[in-house]
Amino acid sequence: MANTSPWMVRVRGLGVVPDGKATLFLNGGLIGGGDVSISDSIVPELDITYFFTDAFAAELILGVRPHSVKGAGSIAAPGDIGKVWLLPPTLTLRYRFNLADSIKPYVGAGVNHTFLFNQDAKGAFTSFKLDDSFGWAVQAGVDFMIDDHWGINFDVKKIFLDTDVTAVSPVLGVVTGDVDIDPWLIGGGITYRF
Repeated sequence: MANTSPWMVRVRGLGVVPDGKATLFLNGGLIGGGDVSISDSIVPELDITYFFTDAFAAELILGVRPHSVKGAGSIAAPGDIGKVWLLPPTLTLRYRFNLADSIKPYVGAGVNHTFLFNQDAKGAFTSFKLDDSFGWAVQAGVDFMIDDHWGINFDVKKIFLDTDVTAVSPVLGVVTGDVDIDPWLIGGGITYRF
């Protein structure tokens, strides 16, 4: 295939599956067995890719996703803690293998900065806040090109996302701690090479 443009875009449907765990404190004391459960979500995603060479490229992914946070483990009883939206722009550098003109697998690694917004406390909590976070990302995927411009894409990313939480309950007190969200991003969609 004789592509002349270095630009490619993809539109994907994305399943976001957090693989989280937490270390939590209540009024400064460690909550033994305390954890959180973070909901999965399905969202649209856009990515923009720029090819430096036929093999090396940079990819920027854009999308927002909602998650509900619930108590788990020894703090499952309070149930809902809060709801949050994540905007996690992620930039990766990718290496693409040219197995054939139509089959283009790739691997990559990069950085992520997640912005957390529209945070609402739920249940017994009157205040809920997760801090913005910087982390790392790895990915693997493949483009099945139909012609010089159009293709079908499958992609899997792992984002290592660590954030701090503060939640206040008039009954329980102040819950603070460290939450590893660490989501898997599993997507499929349409590729267009300009």
